Amino acid sequence: MSGTPGSHVAKAPHVDLSPPVIPSVLIGCDFSSSPSQRKPIVIAEGTESGGRVLLARLHRLATLDEFADWLGPDRSWTGAFDFPFGLPRELVEYLAWPLQWPALIAHYAALGRPEIRDLFAAFCDARPVGQKFAHRGADRPAGSSPSMKWVNPPVAYMLHAGVPRLLAAGVHLPGLHEGDLRRVALEGYPGLLAREVLGQRSYKSDEKLKQTPERLIARKDLITALEHGQTRLGVRLKVSHAQRDALIDDASGDSLDAVLCLLQAAWGARQGAPRYGLPEAMDALEGWIVTA
Repeated sequence: MSGTPGSHVAKAPHVDLSPPVIPSVLIGCDFSSSPSQRKPIVIAEGTESGGRVLLARLHRLATLDEFADWLGPDRSWTGAFDFPFGLPRELVEYLAWPLQWPALIAHYAALGRPEIRDLFAAFCDARPVGQKFAHRGADRPAGSSPSMKWVNPPVAYMLHAGVPRLLAAGVHLPGLHEGDLRRVALEGYPGLLAREVLGQRSYKSDEKLKQTPERLIARKDLITALEHGQTRLGVRLKVSHAQRDALIDDASGDSLDAVLCLLQAAWGARQGAPRYGLPEAMDALEGWIVTA
C-alpha cells in the first residue's frame, strides 16, 4: 500500500449556512388626491440587484383608504411617491403657520381643500405677474410644479391627501420624520427622469384627443432608454414583454410614472441610510425630491 493514510479521502464540500440575500422591496407610486376606478393610484413594486431593477407587479388602488391600508406595517420597502412632502418656507412664513414640519403637516391636514385654495389664491393675488407662486428649494433643479399649486396639477391637494397618510402609517421620512425604518418614503418626481431622456417631448395625457401616436412613440423611446440604463441614475429597468406592452399601452402615463418613481426609489436605496441621497443642506420644512 502506497501513500499516506487518508491521502485520497475527498474533502467534504463546503456548505454555506448563511441566509440567502433577499433583495429589498422597492416601490414607486403615481398618486392621485381623488383616486377612482378610472384614475387609480398606481404602485409599481420591484427589486434591485446589481444595478438592475426588476418590475414585479403593478398595484391599482381606487380609494385613499386602500392606499392607507397598503402602507401598513406588514410590508417592508423603500419607496418614492409622486407628491410633495412639504410647502415653500416663504408661503408658510407669510401665512404664519408652524415652522416645524410635523406641526405644519398637522395644521395643513386640518384644513379643507376650499380653505387651502382660498388662502393660496389670496397669496398669489397679492404678488406681481410672473412671481405668483412661492417655490421650494427643490422645485427649480427638479423642474417640478410649486407644491402650493392647486390646479394643473393639484399638487397642494396631493400633499394634503398623501403626507398625513404616510404619517398615520408610521413610515420613515428621511430628514423630516423618524418612523419605521423598514418602510422608507422619499418624495419622487417622474418628470425629472423623463425629461432627462425625452427633453420636452410629451409622453402622456389623460385626454383621449391628446393620446397621439407621437406620445406613444415617446413612451417606447423612454422605456427603451430605461432598459439600457441611459440615465444618470446608474440603474437599468428589467420588464417582461407583457409588462413593456402594458406600460406603452397606458396612454395616461400613470403606470410609466409609477415605474419612473420605482427607479428613483432604487437610486435612493442604493445611496442608503440615513439620507438616501437627500442633501445634508435640505430645508427640513420644505423637504426634497430624491435624485434632484
